[in-house]
Amino acid sequence: MIDNKNLLTREQIAACVAKDLEDGWLVNLGIGMPTLIPSYIPSHCDIMFHSENGVVGMGPPPLPGEEELDLISAGKGLVTLIPGGAYVNHIDSFAIARGGRLDCAVLGAFQVAANGDLCNWRLPHQKSGSVGGAMDIAAGAKRVYVMMTHTTREGDPKIIAERTYPLTAGGVVSKIYTDMAIVSVETNELVLEAVAPGVTPDDVQSATGAHLNIEKVQEIQLNL
Repeated sequence: MIDNKNLLTREQIAACVAKDLEDGWLVNLGIGMPTLIPSYIPSHCDIMFHSENGVVGMGPPPLPGEEELDLISAGKGLVTLIPGGAYVNHIDSFAIARGGRLDCAVLGAFQVAANGDLCNWRLPHQKSGSVGGAMDIAAGAKRVYVMMTHTTREGDPKIIAERTYPLTAGGVVSKIYTDMAIVSVETNELVLEAVAPGVTPDDVQSATGAHLNIEKVQEIQLNL
């Protein structure tokens, strides 16, 4: 049984992803946890964040009193615009995604399969829903990172051998960041790269519905 005190917070997961984003990248941020990432990018890193609603150069949330109500993320959260950033037409925003210009997309997920299948738009019991822009972004980005809890509220694994939820995009996920671990999706296997402090590789394997290669595991170094 994992002690919840050992699980990473949303902010700590965001900081882990921020460390892996490279200087010069154009990165799409999905709704939810991914919007926390800009706050953890070092000032010396030149990373441009893209939001599907038409923002290129999205910065962290504004300070109190500096809010601009017309400047929001795809999730309707207030954001800032970094120097050199721009508003763009919705069509142009999706041309960026569909044209292969995104170096990375960071998205939330309900489920990720061992082959990199991404499921993040509808749960099986829901009768309606729309995949929205997630399909275009996931299919068009050069790499897709996923941020999510490792298990559902009921304790069921979200990383599984074969998907059971409606598909967003097939075989696109390259890395998964959860409250327990960082998992890399390789060609023929899932590789456990790092675990949260106080969490063991066996803990992660027990909470995962697919086999993990645990030969080269490190502990996540937290600065929060």
